[in-house]
Amino acid sequence: MVKIKICGITNKEDALAAISFGTDALGFVFYPKSPRAVEPETVKEIICALPPFVTTVGVFVDTPKTEIEHLCYVTGLDIVQFHGSELPEDCHVTGKTIKAIRVKDLSDLDVLNRYTTVSAFLLDTYSDKAPGGTGQIFNWDIAVEAKKYSNIILAGGLTPDNIEEAIKIVQPYGVDVSSGVEGSIKGKKDHAKLELFIKRAKGTFSNNA
Repeated sequence: MVKIKICGITNKEDALAAISFGTDALGFVFYPKSPRAVEPETVKEIICALPPFVTTVGVFVDTPKTEIEHLCYVTGLDIVQFHGSELPEDCHVTGKTIKAIRVKDLSDLDVLNRYTTVSAFLLDTYSDKAPGGTGQIFNWDIAVEAKKYSNIILAGGLTPDNIEEAIKIVQPYGVDVSSGVEGSIKGKKDHAKLELFIKRAKGTFSNNA
């Protein structure tokens, strides 16, 4: 069954709502320039309130390795997601890791075989304005091609309206959404969109199994 990660969590209410609707993982952004950036103390408080068997992911953009490991220790994060320009040698930290690749065209996949230590690749849409969370999609045929390298987590412009088609085409290991389940305020989830996204994502995969 496809795994679902709700990213850009900034408060306990959204986190618990996402879990109640059936998400597998929650993402917390540690990039100060992001409108969804969250303080370590808040992340620790949210994680402490979670039930067992929920995976938590810290999203970092070109953050020093020692700082990442410290933040994981003090907050209780399970997985590190590298979402910047990190080289393969920068992605060695304790525990499971995800490397985000910003996609413009097929040639962006050429570097994937260099990242031998990561557990999955998250494919997001390239933008010169922000590392992620732009709400724009890319050519999903590229994501299909990327599956030969490792587990693929599809991101970039996913919404309740297109998640079924995305999963039918790509059949990824997982999907990741942030802005696609928000209302007018960045960092605050729309719970109706959140529920619809998760139900459609889970329902689509089971219908095609």
